[in-house]
This record gives sequence, structure tokens and C-alpha cells, in this order.
Amino acid sequence: MAQFSLTPDPTFTATVEIPVPGKKPAKIDFTFKHRDREQFGQWFDALRDNESDVDVVLDIASGWNLKEPFGRETVEQLVTGYLGSARSIIDKYIAENTGARLGNLR
Repeated sequence: MAQFSLTPDPTFTATVEIPVPGKKPAKIDFTFKHRDREQFGQWFDALRDNESDVDVVLDIASGWNLKEPFGRETVEQLVTGYLGSARSIIDKYIAENTGARLGNLR
């Protein structure tokens, strides 16, 4: 029998590739917050309200596999120090929630 539940886990983990100038991207495992269809739509629509990159990352994620603790200060350090990191994190979250990566399997 398939190990599938109609009730999704409240969080999920996905690996995000963070652009590092002059090097290969760094791979960081993020723990993301699950949203159902309605919640995701509301969140996506709210992106237009010009939240800061730090606020968006804190809203969608709850942890990572770095030695530094996940929090406002360290997320700000990441998105300030590595241009494109917030975009990579947000894009990965959207792709995981919408199944965008499944399109390549069909």
C-alpha cells in the first residue's frame, strides 16, 4: 500500500541552491511551512505588498541545516551577503508547493 496521507505534513524539507559568486552554488536544506491551496493563493497574492526578502523567507521557512541558528538576523545576513539567495529560496518554495518540478517527469 502506498505511503501517502491525505493530510499533508505541516512542514517539508527541500534543498535550495544558493548562488555563490565564482563558485558552485551552495546547497542548503530548508524546512518550509506547508500551505494548502487557499493559504498558498493568499500568500502568493500578498507578495505584491512589498514585503522585504527577509520577511518573506521567515514567513515560508522555519529552519535550515546551517550551524548558525535560523532567525531574522541570520536570514538577513544570508540575503544581504548573497544576491539572488532570496529569489532562489522563494522560487524553490513555489516550485515545491505547486509541483512545478513534476512537469519534467511527464
